Formats: sequence, C-alpha cells, structure tokens
Amino acid sequence: MGAAELAALRDKFAIVGLGTTPQGSFPEKTGNELAVDAFKLALADAGITKDEVDGIITCPSFGHQGLDSQIVPLLGLNPSYSANLDYGTCNFSLHLAAMAINAGFANTVAIMYGTNQKSSGNRFNQAPAEDPAITAPYGLFNIAGTASMALRRHMHEYGTTEEQMAAIAVTFRQHASLNPLAVFKKTITKEEYLESRYIVKPLHVYDMCVITDGGSCMIVTSADRARSMAKPPVYLMGMAEQFAPRETQNDQFLMRPFIQKVAEKIYPAAGITNADIDALYIQDPTSVWPLQMLEWYGFCGIGEGGSFIQDGRIGLGGELPLNTNGGQLSESYMWGWLHIPEAVRQLRGEAGPRQVPNAEIAQYCSTGGWTRAASTILRR
Repeated sequence: MGAAELAALRDKFAIVGLGTTPQGSFPEKTGNELAVDAFKLALADAGITKDEVDGIITCPSFGHQGLDSQIVPLLGLNPSYSANLDYGTCNFSLHLAAMAINAGFANTVAIMYGTNQKSSGNRFNQAPAEDPAITAPYGLFNIAGTASMALRRHMHEYGTTEEQMAAIAVTFRQHASLNPLAVFKKTITKEEYLESRYIVKPLHVYDMCVITDGGSCMIVTSADRARSMAKPPVYLMGMAEQFAPRETQNDQFLMRPFIQKVAEKIYPAAGITNADIDALYIQDPTSVWPLQMLEWYGFCGIGEGGSFIQDGRIGLGGELPLNTNGGQLSESYMWGWLHIPEAVRQLRGEAGPRQVPNAEIAQYCSTGGWTRAASTILRR
C-alpha cells in the first residue's frame, strides 16, 4: 500500500480506551490473566461493556501464552473477529485493528498483551537472527550481542561515543522518575552510566531493557463511534510498515536502513512532516534503537544521532521529548506495549508531571529486530 492509499485512511480510526496493569513481578498470575486485567481497565476507561467489543487481537508472549484461543474464553466473549499477531509490539497490532475495522470484520477491537516473563524466569537467550546458524556459533544468543555490534559500527563510522550515548539512559530514567507505572524510578547521572558494568561492550547495563511482568490493552474503533465514548478520542493520523525478511543478506543490516522506507511513507500518509511531532516514542529494547531511528526518520542526519541527543534536546522541556514514560529501558519491557498508551495519555493531557505542554501530535516507531518496522502517528 502506497502513501496515497494510506492517506485515505487518515483519521478514520481512534483509540478510545487504555488499560495498563502495574509492572514488575507477579508470580501469582499468568500472562493471560494480566492481559485480561488490562482489558478490564481499558473497558472502564472507554466507558463501555465487554459486549460492545466485537474484535480481539492478541500478541503471544514467551511460554506459548497470549494466544487468542487462550485469552478470548477468559474474556467470556464470542467476537466476530479474532486474531493472534506474532510480535505485535502494539504498533503492528494497532494497524491490524484498523484494517479489520476498515474491512468490516469488526466495529470495536481490543488489542492486548500480557506476560509473566520475569516471574517465569525467561532469560531471552535465543539467537536473535531468523537463521540461528549465522549468529549462534559466534555467541550471539541475545539481542545484546548484535546490538553491541550495531553500536560499535556506528562509533566506527561516525565517531559516536559512550559519553554521548549516556544521554539516552540518563534522560529516560529521569522521565521514569515521574511515572508511577515505571519499575525504575531512581535517577542516574552520566558518571554513573559510564562507571556501570558492560553487558556486551560498548553497551552498559543501562543500555539494555529490563524483563518484567505486566499487561496492556487498547480499544480501537471508528472515528464515528469514537465520539460517543467516555474519553476524548485519539485519532490515527497515519500508519506505515516495512518488511525486510532477508535480514543478514541485506547490505549494512546491522544499521537497519530498511527503516527509512517507513519514514518515506508515514509522513505523507499523515499529511505532516517530522517537524510537527510534539512527542516521540521509540521502541527501545536497547539504547541503540533510538539512536538509529532518530536518524532514519530524519530528525537528524545519518551519523548525527550522537550529537543530536545532547543538551537536553530529547528530555522534557527539550525540542523533541523522547519516551516520556521512561521507555523499555526504565519503565517496563513489555515488547513496546506501553509506548502508545503513554502517547495517548500525553495527547489527552493526562501525563501529570511529565506532560508535554500543548501536545497535539505524537509518533511511535517500533521494529521487530532486523526484519520489520512500523510507525504510527496519532493526534488529539
């Protein structure tokens, strides 16, 4: 689908309900139960009953939890439409919900994710590549290894330094200190970052996301139906995706240049430029992802990310507030399922001490490792 076709969908769908559970460790609950808890919170936020939801999209977690065939019976529903989207990361699931509504499969869709990956002891020790034979022999059994190579490449090509990278972790922790949902609320200094241990050099411990339990749910419906909901609707201005299944066969695959193709589609689809973004959200299992995506989405030049993030530019009060919730580095991991809820709260004016003044347009950018990318632009 090209930019013109995507532009035809502008403002036709809206997020009308949010539900986010506490984050941390909850060994007494399964991931499916946490997803149901989030669903109940989202219903209350939207001011509707579960019988008004006729579409469900789930996202599987580790341990074969999170399938629609598992969660939907717990909801007590027989929806018209149900789907299970692997690695939905909120962005992809939101787009699927919009497409289902546009196709007439459902009128009001709940997208949700729940996980108990922390309390169940998941170590995330699988080779990240689609073909493990390429990475496993070299000890790359976790995203940290390949991400460290990506950062090292950026340092080699553009002179990026660890001192510059500290700005991401320090800023996100500052944002998290203002977020009651965040797991890590203690702020850190640049010196503490630089003195912290390495996970895989040059990535420090503060450059890697935390493993957490929790649940998240959003309710999506048509713009017409959204007007009768309890909360002010937040509209989908634009959405775009790109797939790169050749992964390690692609040139410069560590730098993930295919992300730029999403940028080429998302802004024309929304009818704006990146200069119109008031708050930006980037999926951040590692700090390298924000560095790369700031460049690929054109917020700064290629290779300029290290200098761009300095001097408070990405903090609250800066010209481009980034991950005001603390992101996956400090709020909670959740496969990126908390970034869009934070964006919606910002556009509703519900973010409290981390509120971006007069926020009207927000963007979320996410990826699935080295094979897929998506972005959503929202407006109040």
